[in-house]
Amino acid sequence: MIQFRLKQGVAALLLAGSAFIAAPATAQDTDTLVIARSMDVNSLDPARAFCDTCQFYLTAVYETLITLGPDNETLVPNLAESWKTNDTFTEFTFHLKDATFADGSPVEASDVVWSINRLKNLKGSPSFLMDGLINAEAVDAKTVKFTLDAPSSEFLNKISSSYTGVINAEAAMAEGATAGEDAPETDKSEQWFLSNSLGSGPYALKAYTPEAELRLSRNDAYWGEAPAFSEIVVTQIQDAVSQAQALETGQVDIAMQIDPDTARSIRSEDVTTEVVPSYNFVYIGFIPGAKGMAEVLTPQVRQALALAIDYDGMLDFTVGGSGAKQAAPIPNGFPGTAGLTPRAQDVETAKEMLAAAGAADLKLVAGYPNDNVYGVEFNIMMQKLQQDFAAVGVELELKPLTWAVWRDELGAGEWPVTAVYYAPDYYGTAQYVQYFGMIEGFPWTVRAGLDTPELVVNPAEADLYAKALASSPEEAAAIYQQLGEEMMEDAIILPLVSPNLVLAYRNDIEGVRYSACCNLPLAEISRK
Repeated sequence: MIQFRLKQGVAALLLAGSAFIAAPATAQDTDTLVIARSMDVNSLDPARAFCDTCQFYLTAVYETLITLGPDNETLVPNLAESWKTNDTFTEFTFHLKDATFADGSPVEASDVVWSINRLKNLKGSPSFLMDGLINAEAVDAKTVKFTLDAPSSEFLNKISSSYTGVINAEAAMAEGATAGEDAPETDKSEQWFLSNSLGSGPYALKAYTPEAELRLSRNDAYWGEAPAFSEIVVTQIQDAVSQAQALETGQVDIAMQIDPDTARSIRSEDVTTEVVPSYNFVYIGFIPGAKGMAEVLTPQVRQALALAIDYDGMLDFTVGGSGAKQAAPIPNGFPGTAGLTPRAQDVETAKEMLAAAGAADLKLVAGYPNDNVYGVEFNIMMQKLQQDFAAVGVELELKPLTWAVWRDELGAGEWPVTAVYYAPDYYGTAQYVQYFGMIEGFPWTVRAGLDTPELVVNPAEADLYAKALASSPEEAAAIYQQLGEEMMEDAIILPLVSPNLVLAYRNDIEGVRYSACCNLPLAEISRK
């Protein structure tokens, strides 16, 4: 998810839906699992949804061909019982199991082809996962073959993402869904998907009330092992403290957004908290293409500013030390990161570099969303950055914004510094190059360079990226390390903190784990 990629909202659609009023959920019901969460749903359409909440919802309702195992690295069968790749990583063939959708109809290759083409052609936020796909073919009823326009040894990782779930094609078309190249204009089903689902997963959507509740019911026709709970209710509780109180009083079984400080304040002996490393991170980004910054935010100045930051202090200041430093905009533990050395503060060298660049009296403005993400309060983080920059003679004006205003101003070049966050869509490093790499046309190249991408483009990265994708996963790790080093040299994206994740749940709950592809695998959870 979850990750931040300007995930478009659906407020207008949400308002149009007829709210389902269900009985209040209670964690005392042994057959119902109640989860507290601040929901960030932008859509429940599998080809449009793109959010942290979407990840675990889609995983429970729409199955993928393959998925990520509990070790967060190994791909395991899901709808596909086996798969193979050609030597050049341009063709991928999957053989399906005998699975069924919730209405009892079989999952066939034609459903897979239709679902993947719709994901690609709708041009929604997760469509990038199918970049490079030139053909999806149903070889027979149980065999699917994908062909890419260039090698991609990471395609298997992409196809494990929760956003690639398979939809019952015939039923979806009956509700106005389309998968052709004209899908952005012809597909009329997004509203329908807010209150219905068409997957083969262990759960189905029962009801969704925006800003209040997401309710799932067990798919009693599920072809696999039946999940433990007949119903799952995700209830909207905005902040960590309120979530912790609901957990301690037994109102909910699981609280998904407890930060480490709040976790330490929990006194109930009926609650279990586990602190685990996450693949999430928060970062600042420089925008040399912002107004008046082309001759100011040069590579040398950006490197100096990177040296000004007190990374250890930032970790303590934002998450009380419960997290990790991260070298490049690739999360710790992903391929290529083992050999990367996190940045370290060097105030005197930073001053010397700024003086040499004629930027001793530099003034910058930072526009950023006024939010708390993964337990990091952005205002506190940016105040620390302000102090660090001040120590090398750089004045940083802070401009906290609402999400909506931040999104509108991001591409306008009004401020040269911003701060955002990122979480993985699947286990694999290419997604980070694809998003943060200074490669022509890539998202952050456009964002940082604005109308002058030549300010930031790094030609070496395009070559390395193509080479990594054409290499086996084992060989690619060394190339991804080179890419990580190049991205550090760019000094456009500076990761500040990789916060730990708190798993918080009642003692009678088991099976709670963090997944890099799917956030929280709901079907694995049961009551003791």
